[in-house]
Amino acid sequence: MSTVQMPVGIPVATEAIGKAGAKNAAYLASQILATSDDSLFERVRANREKNKEKVISQNQTLQETLSGS
Repeated sequence: MSTVQMPVGIPVATEAIGKAGAKNAAYLASQILATSDDSLFERVRANREKNKEKVISQNQTLQETLSGS
């Protein structure tokens, strides 16, 4: 069945295929497990913060490149 056709009581978490999908599936699983593991929660939170800073930095670099600075 398509994920949009799943009946009530059959939750579906869909991720892409390939390396990016595998990483996102691991992130999703970690976030679920972290709901009952404080140590894992802190590691997930720290990793998300690190990723956020990386994206902000990459965006700044791109914006500077696009503006010719």
